[in-house]
Amino acid sequence: MRNREFWQLVDEVFGAQYGRTLAGDQYLTELDNRTAAQAIDDGVDPRVVWHALCDALDVPDAKRWGIDKYRQAPPRAR
Repeated sequence: MRNREFWQLVDEVFGAQYGRTLAGDQYLTELDNRTAAQAIDDGVDPRVVWHALCDALDVPDAKRWGIDKYRQAPPRAR
């Protein structure tokens, strides 16, 4: 997953306005108490950040991949 894809999913899953605010304000323990935006800026793999954000907000797997029902879900980092 690239940064561009991360932000596209944020917009699709949470809404453009709310998603960007959420990514900048929601501190995630899974990311060492950083926000998603801070973690992305710090170079954390976007798919790790995406899964941490979705896990924290209890987003079901079926809803994590945005509006494209054919988009392949990025696996969790090992």
